[in-house]
Amino acid sequence: MKQTLLIIDAQQDLMEGSPEEQGVIDKEKIINNINTVIRKAIAENIPIVFVRDLEVSNGEGPGFQIHKDIKVPSTAEVFDKEATNSFYGTPLREHLNNSNVEHLVIMGCKTEHCIDTAVRTATVSNFDVTLVGDGHSTSDSKNLTAQQIILHHNETLHGHYNVDNFSIVRNSDEDLFKPIHNRYR
Repeated sequence: MKQTLLIIDAQQDLMEGSPEEQGVIDKEKIINNINTVIRKAIAENIPIVFVRDLEVSNGEGPGFQIHKDIKVPSTAEVFDKEATNSFYGTPLREHLNNSNVEHLVIMGCKTEHCIDTAVRTATVSNFDVTLVGDGHSTSDSKNLTAQQIILHHNETLHGHYNVDNFSIVRNSDEDLFKPIHNRYR
């Protein structure tokens, strides 16, 4: 089964915070978990795709770049997006389809926006998804703490759209590139 590791909006200003953006919680843990899964992907010859949001730091400078502590492989693809949805207006879907990808492992920021949207769009686009439960983060909203948002999404996206393609949630210490979706079909 062809797979890809998809890391969304793991950008410097989004993770650290800026005058316009509150940083995410547990950023050190998230960065460590992203690097752990990148190492696993490299070891298993799994392609890696990063998606960056052009709204972060106005799409320029160090704040726009992937976080300085994330070990970006030279072979990674990088796509930029102008919308919350990583698939909208980007070559991502075409790239994945041309590569015959069937399974996406998704990580990044922010949970309730770009991560949620990517997981849901991927399942209806005929991809099985593994969301890395300890590999995405966000900041507090007006109504919920960041931790509540993360826990809620891990709960609701586990088994989401359980028809043909669906999402499950696993953690970074698991064998993420050995999908378990077929156990539930």
